[in-house]
Amino acid sequence: MVEALPKLSVLVVDDSPVYRKLVEQTLEDQPYSPVFAKNGREALELYAQHVPAIVITDWMLPDSTGPELCRRIRTESSESYAYIILLTSMTEKENIVKGLSSGADDYLTKPFDRGELLARIGVGRRTVSLHREIDAKNKLLEELAHTDSLTGLPNRRAIEGWADRQLRGAARHGYSLWVIHADLDCFKSINDSHGHGAGDQVLKEFAAILKEYTRASDMSGRMGGDEFLTVLTHVGEGHIRPTVERLRERFASKKLSFGGESMSVTASFGVCGFQGKEPPEFSRLVREADKALYCAKRAGRNQIKIETFSNLVP
Repeated sequence: MVEALPKLSVLVVDDSPVYRKLVEQTLEDQPYSPVFAKNGREALELYAQHVPAIVITDWMLPDSTGPELCRRIRTESSESYAYIILLTSMTEKENIVKGLSSGADDYLTKPFDRGELLARIGVGRRTVSLHREIDAKNKLLEELAHTDSLTGLPNRRAIEGWADRQLRGAARHGYSLWVIHADLDCFKSINDSHGHGAGDQVLKEFAAILKEYTRASDMSGRMGGDEFLTVLTHVGEGHIRPTVERLRERFASKKLSFGGESMSVTASFGVCGFQGKEPPEFSRLVREADKALYCAKRAGRNQIKIETFSNLVP
């Protein structure tokens, strides 16, 4: 049994009710959902509303031309690709070249043969499907490039790009931004004593807790190894320690089992914050948080050390 094709949206632009009806009849019982516009203005409005896969437009429109509409679609709707077919009674080569150079993919002369129109639309369907497949793969590759494969958290590249934008927003709107650098305590001994599989489990458990404690407006990610970074916004100086303390306690109370042996793992935290009109480089905040983390490690681990705003004025 042949699987039915999903219906694609088709925008038909023609001021002639006769040709609109001819196209509508051609698309009857076909895997397409047509919408109709009488001029360029209506066409752009319907395009924005329906984001059609295929556009069939007459060359001459009451308020513009088919090539002008092609150019508008190509320049104003770059996020989605539409296959554009020009219908024209003009057969001169220079006009055909003009139409194709304006952004049209194909053309068909009036009066058109219904079978040929369906064939041209079919070519458009295959082209759009290929574009969508490529876009989906590119999106997946982009996500993979910004995601840590073990924990599913954003990686350092993703955090840095996001945090740079947040820093500018914090400076412009006057809200606070905190960088929390976390490092698992004695992680090497876990790998040495229980194997790298156990180490991976610990990393996943800590990542799961980070996700649980990270608001939608913030971001947590893995820097590499057993180091993690969280960026928090809109948290007052008096509330940052209790916020991180809840995270520290939550992880320290987690019971992990390796080969029948139950144990707890702790983490140390270095915190650095900014609030002001001139944002420092994000890398500077990370360095300061790293210094605070080192102090927490030297003080006995499973602790939190915080840099104050006053020490971070550029």
